Amino acid sequence: MNDPLDSRISASILLASILPVFLLFSCSTGDDTSILPKTGKITESVYASGKILAVDQYDAFTNASGPIQEIFINEGDSVEIGTPILAVYSEREKLSRESAEIARNYADQKTNQSKLRDLQLAINLAKSRMINDSLLYARQKNLWSQNIGTEVELEQRSLAYENSKTAFETAELRFEDLKREIEFNENNASKNLAISRVLESDYILKSKIKGTLYALLKEKGEMVTPQVSLAVLGSSNEFLLELKVDEYDISKVKLGQAIQVSMDSYKGQSFEAVVTKIYPIMDSDTKSFTIEAKFTKAPPRLYPNLTLEANIILEVKENALIIPRSYLINDQYVLGEDGDSIAVKLGIRNYQSAEILEGLSSTTKITKPGS
Repeated sequence: MNDPLDSRISASILLASILPVFLLFSCSTGDDTSILPKTGKITESVYASGKILAVDQYDAFTNASGPIQEIFINEGDSVEIGTPILAVYSEREKLSRESAEIARNYADQKTNQSKLRDLQLAINLAKSRMINDSLLYARQKNLWSQNIGTEVELEQRSLAYENSKTAFETAELRFEDLKREIEFNENNASKNLAISRVLESDYILKSKIKGTLYALLKEKGEMVTPQVSLAVLGSSNEFLLELKVDEYDISKVKLGQAIQVSMDSYKGQSFEAVVTKIYPIMDSDTKSFTIEAKFTKAPPRLYPNLTLEANIILEVKENALIIPRSYLINDQYVLGEDGDSIAVKLGIRNYQSAEILEGLSSTTKITKPGS
């Protein structure tokens, strides 16, 4: 026969074990989805993704085709404007430049001075003959005026003078023509040599900026063409942000707006930037616009092509009446504590919260839809 005292003890133990479960159930069935609007700070922003670029960063191409003959510098080296980076081999351009140098030397005025001297001597001789024939003609005219000599002799002296005069003038014209020809040939040969050197220089890739060689994309001996990028260069210590903004948000973005930046390489840290340029054309493939920005509070060390995420700040409001965005219905209504719809007018909003301008007070309890 069971002892009544044992039965009472067993019942007490059973009741003690059931009571916490009952209390837990009672708490869990309470209305934990009802909240009151709160007063606080709210920020409206536009999301953008992008990457870091060095200022003046560019991909370097050559106009030449052929194998890489020599690489002059290494990745990470500093460069100046005109610093040679690599050379592409071309026997044809080398021979063309040497041929142009030979032609330039042959056409040089200094090497053609002997021709000019020869003509100058011919001019001097023709001038002497002309002066002599002029004196003989004048003497014969004087004799003829005294009825001395014959008319035939006078005509002969006159003809000799005219011939020597013509020879002198012809020699002068030949000298000027030769001088112009030599100058033309020299200039033309110099231009051809300059063109040849430019064409040959196309086979040497040179830096267009003062900065850093960040990447060499080809190795010695590899074949290259004008369509292949060979190197990446940019500023050594100046960087900018290149951001992509969705076409639906671009109308809200303006120059000078502040940006909050987060980067995978600096997890848990936030940096600041400002919008400096808005490109006016949309990328039809990504349906986005490109925005440039510069850091106002930058990380201690940056590298080109680091990825980032950014929020372009449109507006910040202190002491706003705000509710979670998930409590809104079509951004027009909320549910009251009794389940009735309440029309609201919104102000600033973001992905998490929304500002209430009209329709609610800080004492109005609202319920999450679908609860």
